[in-house]
Amino acid sequence: MSALQIKKGSSKHSAYNLRPNFSDVSEKHTLAVIVDNEAGVLARVIGLFGARGYNIDSLTVAEIDHTGHRSRITICTTGTPQVIEQIKAQLGRIVPVHEVHDLTVEGPSVERELALIKVQGEGEKRVEALRLADIFRANAVDSTLTSFVFEITGTPEKIDAFADLMRPLGLVEIARTGVAALSRGY
Repeated sequence: MSALQIKKGSSKHSAYNLRPNFSDVSEKHTLAVIVDNEAGVLARVIGLFGARGYNIDSLTVAEIDHTGHRSRITICTTGTPQVIEQIKAQLGRIVPVHEVHDLTVEGPSVERELALIKVQGEGEKRVEALRLADIFRANAVDSTLTSFVFEITGTPEKIDAFADLMRPLGLVEIARTGVAALSRGY
């Protein structure tokens, strides 16, 4: 407080609330960006994140319209609401971008990810790995006498939980596709 007992952000004679109403809380958002399927577009979109110091938690890209030459980029990122709004605005200004959707804000959405998880173990650890895989509905897509490769599909949280349980059983390697997401309904 100042000597005049005036709270910071306001003045004795001001009719305006000068205090910032920005949130400092970081939130995870899933963005769906429809772009032209041409060389250099992905680099431009990703360059926007790198140049401003924004982190990408997950990234998937695939062509969705062969005749219209359009691709869908699904980006999971974390930031304050102001940062997310800035990202969406800047993505919308890139020329080959046709649509930017924030699936987190627009309503319910479905998010899935695929992972391949290699687990090495023998004896009881091998049996336990198979039991846990059955509980998580993971499929053994490769098996040797000393290891398994499991395929698991689900939310990123489900895959994280499965990987955490496999670590003490001999987790060797993980390959993840990144999040694919669509809004629910029509």
